[in-house]
Formats: sequence, structure tokens, C-alpha cells
Amino acid sequence: MSVPSAELSLSVTLAVLGAAFLHALWNAMLKSAAGEPLLDTALIVAGSSIAALAVLPFIALPVRAAWPYIALSSAIHFAYYVTLAGAYRRGDLSFAYPLMRGVAPLIVTILGVVFLHESPTLQHIVGIVLISLGILTIAFFAGGRHTRASAGWALANALIIALYTLVDGAGARASGNAISYVCWLVFLEGIPFLCYILATYGAPALGHWNKRWRRGLGGGAASLGAYAIVLWAMTRAPVAVVAALREVSVVFASLIGSMVLKEGFGWKRVVGAVSVAAGVAALRL
Repeated sequence: MSVPSAELSLSVTLAVLGAAFLHALWNAMLKSAAGEPLLDTALIVAGSSIAALAVLPFIALPVRAAWPYIALSSAIHFAYYVTLAGAYRRGDLSFAYPLMRGVAPLIVTILGVVFLHESPTLQHIVGIVLISLGILTIAFFAGGRHTRASAGWALANALIIALYTLVDGAGARASGNAISYVCWLVFLEGIPFLCYILATYGAPALGHWNKRWRRGLGGGAASLGAYAIVLWAMTRAPVAVVAALREVSVVFASLIGSMVLKEGFGWKRVVGAVSVAAGVAALRL
């Protein structure tokens, strides 16, 4: 397994920020769909699986050491999709999305020390905490529904995000080829979830996807691209640092919501965005 540098280079920083924008983009597409959250989530999953399938003929198979990680991550991602839809069904995305993305880096940092034997510097810890606090500020000063049920599902999702982040960070390092790892992962993980959706919803699911397949392909391609960049970055920098940096997607999502979807932003959420920016600066100083 390759050992990444403890430093966060400018190229990795810019790449992860680009991935954060792609992640915000597909979540904004999911938010604007305004349909049944589980069906809309499955639409994105189908799109990402198709995008990954299109790439598979041009890449090598992951090495044997990577396959246990792919199998475990596929199971974890199934739970991720279910809890994601559960959070969106019970509360507004502008609350649930920042909450689960803000808590996850803190969990990743703790678990990364225990299981991946990473040793974040004080500077990195400060950056991670500032990013997480900023994201949580954006969540709690969002408009819309702040239900206990939505918070519960979002926090469960945050734990799941942390788990698959650690598994995939280790898996990408073990594979030696992050692109091969993520494409096979995304293609294979989508199959059981989509079968579950078809078994649960049947014809209405097919009708829903038939009407919105372009949105699914666009969002799925953005999802695949975002995660491929993140896993590549985790082979070159500490997992906890990359995990925190990618959650700048929450700021991008809030800006997209404000400028495109005509949602409010407000000065309190600006304070959260400033905290996130300070955290990014701390990671790079």
C-alpha cells in the first residue's frame, strides 16, 4: 500500500476543490429534481454506473488486494444511499446536506488515526475543525425544515460517509490505481441498489428514469468524476485532510442554491463560509 505525503500540495488542493464543485453540482441537480428522493438518488446512481461502465474497457482491473475494499465499500454505499434519501425525505436538503457533510470529516479524522495510523498535524486539525464548524453553521442557519428525524438520518449518513471514506482511501492506495478502483467500485455498487429500487417501485421507477435520464447521466458523470478525483487525492495526501477539503462542496452548493435556485444565503451563513475558507487556508499554510 502506497504511503501518501503528509503535505497538501497546491495541485491536490485545486483538484479536490474542483471535485467539491462537481459534488455540489450533482447534489444541486438532485435537489432541483423535486421528486421522490429515493428515486432521484437512484437516478444519479444509475447515471454514475453507466458513466463508469463506459470507462471500464479502457482501464485495467484493480489488483487482487483492492477487491475486498470494493466489496465492503459497495455494502456501505448501499446504506449511504438509503440514509441519504431518508434525510432528504424528512427535511430540506439545505439543512441535511451540510449537516452530514460537516460531521463526517471529524469522524474521519478520529477513525483515520485509529485504523490508518495517520497523524494529522495541529495545523491540519485546526483546518479540519474550522471547515466542519463552518459547514455546520451553514446547516443550522439554513431555512426550511430542521426536524429531529432529518437530523438523525443525516448524522447516521455522516457516520456512513466516514466509513466508506476510510475504506475507499485504503482501497485506492492498495490498488495502486485510483481511477481503476473508483470506476469498478461505482459500476458494481450501483447494481444491488438499483435492483432494490426496481423490486420496491417497479414500473414507476422505470417511468421516472425514462423521463429524467439526461439529468441522471449528467449528475452521474459529475458524481463519478468528483469521487475519482477525491480517491486519487487520497493516494497523495492524508485521508482526513482530503475528506475535510472536499466538503467545501457545501459552500458551492449554498452558492448554487442562492444564485440559481433563488434560495437565501444570509450573513450568518456567510460567517460559516468564511470559517470554511479559513480552514482551507489553514490546511495549505
